[in-house]
Amino acid sequence: MLTKLHLKNFKAWKDTGSIRLAPLTVIFGANSAGKSSLGHLLLALKQTALSTDRKRALHLGDTSTLIDLGTFSDCLHGHDLTNSLDFGLSWSLPKPLEVRDPLLPSQRYQGDRLGLDVSLVAGKSGQPEVQSLHYDLANKEGVVLDVGLTRGENRKFSLDSEHYRFVMADGRKWPLEEPEKFYRVSEISMARFKNAGFLTDFALATETMLGSLSYLGPLRKHPQRTYQWSGDTPEGVGQMGENAIAAILAAQNEGRTLNRGPKRSLQSFAEFVAGWLKDLGVIHSFVVKPVAEGRKEYEVLVKTHAKAPEVKITDVGFGVSQVLPVLVQAFYCPPNSTIWMEQPEIHLHPQVQAELADVFISAIRSREDGKARNVQLIVESHSEHFLNRLQRRIAEGEITPDDVAIYFCKRAGSATELEPLEVNLYGDIENWPENFFGDEMADLTRILHKQGE
Repeated sequence: MLTKLHLKNFKAWKDTGSIRLAPLTVIFGANSAGKSSLGHLLLALKQTALSTDRKRALHLGDTSTLIDLGTFSDCLHGHDLTNSLDFGLSWSLPKPLEVRDPLLPSQRYQGDRLGLDVSLVAGKSGQPEVQSLHYDLANKEGVVLDVGLTRGENRKFSLDSEHYRFVMADGRKWPLEEPEKFYRVSEISMARFKNAGFLTDFALATETMLGSLSYLGPLRKHPQRTYQWSGDTPEGVGQMGENAIAAILAAQNEGRTLNRGPKRSLQSFAEFVAGWLKDLGVIHSFVVKPVAEGRKEYEVLVKTHAKAPEVKITDVGFGVSQVLPVLVQAFYCPPNSTIWMEQPEIHLHPQVQAELADVFISAIRSREDGKARNVQLIVESHSEHFLNRLQRRIAEGEITPDDVAIYFCKRAGSATELEPLEVNLYGDIENWPENFFGDEMADLTRILHKQGE
């Protein structure tokens, strides 16, 4: 689970400052304020980790990738290639990571949090290259092990640590190589030392974290009259929700069962999703079944109310197909996943927008096979109804302020600022931003003024 994000000189962001990321993080703000850019960098990091090109420090994307950021100049704040693009990530590990020094067997370093800070600069061709990368392994007492790979003025790299003594291997005085991608010290560089093998564990932990990241965009695919599924298990619902039905079928095929929290009844995956659709008030019933026995084509049938006939999902309102990928992704993703969602409330009635807050609270608390799933949701939203319900649940004690982080993006000249909203135990926002959801008071004043004319 991500716990911190910090960006410098990325698109509209001159410096975000350290952003605390909670199990449920919600970001509000005006259009084109820079909210989506925060998620865009994470997607670029993920596609870099997935790339087969180890020499590319940052895969900016193309038509076949998760995101296409254009050129490195397009990514930099003010398009200034003399700036460095800096980012920092911290995340909790699914299980503690222990490092042992083979030269000092009694020396152990154990932590359950990992941090990575990277600085990228433009090379001679204008492509990004690593200027420095730095790892911190930490526990509740603080940093227990740090490693930094830094390029000097002579363009040669050095490997340093304040907590660990790297010992050079005999006869291996070759210079350190460029790092692989933005996070991995190469095997040749590690071979220069007798005790640097643990750096592979740091790189693998980074790949695991980025591999657990999924994204659902604001535009959803239109519903279809039939869906094909041949037994595959999709990674997620896809950026437009195009794999939502395949994900339901795959989860059913695997016999996955979920409940909404401790001491709640277990349900099959399809029943679980159908239950939420009913609770949201979108439909009365929902079922996915084959068109005919032995066929790979499936149809989604719904009832809008108890006495209504079953009809295909294409024959009911657009809201069902819009909210379905949101529900499926929130509960389909593997444990310890982070999901970035843009405008999950789009095309939904205000009441359903409010109910989504309950869905997301359930998602971060849900359990599978008797274990907490530890899912994290980072949500971009414009919905006042969603926020009101979230505030209510905090006031009722259903979720604590520590489990929620709420931010407001606003323009400040040529840059963007991110203001954390302070929510107390009563659900009140103590620093309500000006014109958060428009100038409501001015609108009401004008209405009353006209009524008095």
